[in-house]
Amino acid sequence: MRLTLYRLTFHENLFYATREAGRLYETGRYLHNYALTYALGLASAPYHHLQQIPSYAEELSPLNEQGVYVTPARGMDVRYQLVTFKFADNAYRVKMEQSSRNLPTFGRAKEIAVGSVFEFGVLHSGGLRLPRWIRMGLWRSKGLVEVIGEAELKPIADKEQTASLPLNPLDVPGEFRLYDLISMPPSSLAENAVIETEWLKADIPGREPFLLPAGMRYTFPEAQPKLL
Repeated sequence: MRLTLYRLTFHENLFYATREAGRLYETGRYLHNYALTYALGLASAPYHHLQQIPSYAEELSPLNEQGVYVTPARGMDVRYQLVTFKFADNAYRVKMEQSSRNLPTFGRAKEIAVGSVFEFGVLHSGGLRLPRWIRMGLWRSKGLVEVIGEAELKPIADKEQTASLPLNPLDVPGEFRLYDLISMPPSSLAENAVIETEWLKADIPGREPFLLPAGMRYTFPEAQPKLL
């Protein structure tokens, strides 16, 4: 298993509503690993949905069989820009229908500004090639993907360490001791996570050793049975 470390630099403002405070919609300084996986073209969803219900389990689980896993991304150099927006109504439209999507129609968006830099890792068995340019967020913002370095992941004897990258707790085996909670949909993330589990280390040239929990894979909570 190998770890490739990537840099993601945005060439357009990035917006997604991590937090909503009245009519202020804030974009967080972390990128969810689900969103990254889709943006990198490693998973895909149908263009049209009859119902706005995500199918993460069906669309991401095949990557577990391929031995590919994308970590969440951490903002390394993040700048913000406040933007006021309003979507105009069509005055001639008489029939009003309730929207099935929670899209803001007016307000202020705290967007991640052009030039902001993120960092994330991809675990794979080798030979993985990712696109140089991707698009993310509600505005389909363009970002440049660059390789920082790559190294073999090797097991270490220590059972309790601090993860070098943000984690999706759903995907990590082991017991979390300490962590900083990053609240965001569709599942909260953990930064500076101290976990009791098996660990892997990667020595990427020019960087401190990277420590990550062993056995990370896309995992989803069991569907709750419908009440009759």
